Order: sequence, then C-alpha cells, then structure tokens
Amino acid sequence: MSRDTEQAILEATAQLLSERDLPEISLEEIAARARVSKASIYRRWQSKGALAFDAFVATFLDMQPEPDTGSLHDDLLAALGNWVRTVDGTPTGRTLRGLVAEVQCNAELAAAWRERFVGPVRARHSVMAERAIARGELRPDVDVPLLIDLLYGPAYHRLLQGHLPLDGAFVTGVVDAVIAACRAGAI
Repeated sequence: MSRDTEQAILEATAQLLSERDLPEISLEEIAARARVSKASIYRRWQSKGALAFDAFVATFLDMQPEPDTGSLHDDLLAALGNWVRTVDGTPTGRTLRGLVAEVQCNAELAAAWRERFVGPVRARHSVMAERAIARGELRPDVDVPLLIDLLYGPAYHRLLQGHLPLDGAFVTGVVDAVIAACRAGAI
C-alpha cells in the first residue's frame, strides 16, 4: 500500500470519527471517503478498531504536549487540564471512549493500545516526575507509575462514566490531592 493511500484512509477515518461514534461507522464508508477499496483497508488493518486506533493515536499524542513550567504542581495542572480540554465533550473524547471499549474485547488491539498509546503517554508524563525529582520536589524513591495513575485514573473514570463534570475544579482537586499524597510520602 502506498503512503498516500494509507494517509487517505487514516484521514477519512479521522473525519468520520469526528462526526460519529466508532460503532456507527462502517469500513465501506471509510473506503468510499478515502476513495479506495475495502481490500486496501484490510491489507493494512485487520479490524475497524485497529484502523480507528491508528487514526486516533497520532493526533491525540500531538494534542498532549509535555508541559515544563518549572513546578510539578503547575506541570500536572497543565497536563491534566490539557487532557480535559482535549476530551471533554469533543469528538476526540468520544473516540477515546469508543477505543477504550474496543480494547476490552480485542486482545490484539489491547496489546497495540498498551504499546503505542499507554506506553508513550506514560513515558511523557514520567518526565514531569523525573524533573521534579531532580529539582528536589519529589523524593527519589517516589512511585512514578502510581503518581501517573492517581493523576489520570479519576479523569478516565469521569470520562467513561460521564457521571460528574470534567472541569477546572476537578483538575485542581485531583492535582492538589496528588501533590498532597506526594508530600505525605504516600506515593
């Protein structure tokens, strides 16, 4: 498959995902919008979920810059605040929810999700903690994976459940709780 064909398929998929939920989109629609055959899609992607994942991951990671404010508190506020702005009430958030659901029933997609999405996102956020350790804001033995889980776990919970708002007060509350746990030595 040529790079142009692959790009056309990814762009068509991203456009459709901005319009509707993943289950409402067919491979036929993607092929028609990309002006390719369904066979062209299947040569590269074995499922609609895998294609949606590839279309999503590149743009999502680009929308999540790594903040460097000189303060862990402010870095966490910037990172979580940006995540909330990216997903709250947006097509990106709707796609993220759909992909999280798809990952639960597709083992191959789940492996790709961990390797190409979760891993890179966690690596980016680990840098914030490593800088804070170097500045003396965090203990050298802080549990960085737990810190990241505590920061993003509540955000994913609210995104997936939709039971409470993802707003500025939420972002500030989560970050303040994470910082307090770090200062108390609980992380």
